[in-house]
Amino acid sequence: MSKTTQLIQADRGQDAVAIHLVTKDSFSDFAKALPAGQRAALSGQKFDGSAFQTAIVSDGDGWFAVGGIADPEDLGSYCLAKLAEVLPGGTYRLASGEPMAAMHGWVTAQHTFDRYKKAENDTGPRILLSKQARHIDAALAEAEAVNLVCDLVNTPAEDMGPAALEAEAERLAKTHQAQISVTKGDRLEQEYPMIHAVGRAAARHHAPRLIQLEWGDPSHPRVAIIGKGVTFDSGGLDVKSAVGMKLMKKDMGGAAHALALAGLIMHAGLKLRLHLLVPAVENAIAGNAFRPGDVLATRKGLTVEIGNTDAEGRLVLGDALTRASEDNPELMIDFATLTGAARVALGPDLPALMTRRDETADALIAAGRAHDDEPWRLPLPDEYREWLNSDIADLNNAHANPYAGASVAGLFLDRFVGDGIDWAHFDTFAWRPFAKPGRQKGGAAYGLRAAFHMLAARYSGA
Repeated sequence: MSKTTQLIQADRGQDAVAIHLVTKDSFSDFAKALPAGQRAALSGQKFDGSAFQTAIVSDGDGWFAVGGIADPEDLGSYCLAKLAEVLPGGTYRLASGEPMAAMHGWVTAQHTFDRYKKAENDTGPRILLSKQARHIDAALAEAEAVNLVCDLVNTPAEDMGPAALEAEAERLAKTHQAQISVTKGDRLEQEYPMIHAVGRAAARHHAPRLIQLEWGDPSHPRVAIIGKGVTFDSGGLDVKSAVGMKLMKKDMGGAAHALALAGLIMHAGLKLRLHLLVPAVENAIAGNAFRPGDVLATRKGLTVEIGNTDAEGRLVLGDALTRASEDNPELMIDFATLTGAARVALGPDLPALMTRRDETADALIAAGRAHDDEPWRLPLPDEYREWLNSDIADLNNAHANPYAGASVAGLFLDRFVGDGIDWAHFDTFAWRPFAKPGRQKGGAAYGLRAAFHMLAARYSGA
């Protein structure tokens, strides 16, 4: 049994430390009911019921915990996360009510990326009990998917190259009896010329490839999930600054989201035919790197002039979106760490969402809002399509003016999505600059839960 699967357990009356949840408004009444010594203990810890405050109070031979939250009747994903971070190892139950949504943050709060550095002073797992046993498996799977995104993104590029993304896809395929195929080498150059061009300058052990996974009953509606897998982005010959390159191990964050979402879909047994596509490349610098001014062929037959080699993510996605469209899926969703413009507009915590259909945007936003993972919709304005014009090719991959960078990148992708296909694009940061309860600094999942719960509502078969 993994550590994660132990963190939420069915409540069968076993011994556990009680957690009392209070608000700033209700704390006074709660404290009045306590003996003077316990009130003094809370006062000594400067506890007043504010959100994310925690305290431990002696109770005869034992003790209980107190946590400050906004509303005990409506727990969000991270209401109990601070408790899970700071309490001693042991088994806990809420003194009143059930954790429900807060199970998510209880698990993610205890996750650490320890591949290269072991945690210090580990007090052991904090186990939370719940009488809602039927919800535990789904909550654990969702938290594990979020943790997977964090781990993949946090891993340095040398250890998380295209082959490592392929290995993760193989692990998923083996776990869920899915079919996997990988295209690389000469065949990649012939069939997916933009993926090959972006990745061809990398070292041999980081050779570019297109990873595909298929799962589910072929008679079910086909859904394609695509993730940008640029495992490191130097900027190519339009090389980034040192500051700009520092976090570029996270440029495969879209692939991490797509892999995690595929795992959730298969674990939940959604009634769909899954097609996962990950174009995996390193945008490196060498004598054979693609150049500014080059014109690339594409799988779709369009030609693309390279205005900037640092706008490479849209190139590899273009070939993958074309391949996904060839099977005419009912829905396509892609994830990509695509533009700095999206971060300027929305900051790190809100993934930019672009869709062709209003109802798809509405469903994704509603699912995200309900699960503390709300995206923010940006437009795909027809008026800006001309900014992708080229004098010598069908498209230019980088428009010359500084405006609407996220939307124009989305419009570039839109050219490679088949006519009439319902398509959603997440421009996600995949990185948390500052820690919050239940959400550590570093690799982060944004839009993953929104997409999964939208798909679960549409394809659960209920």
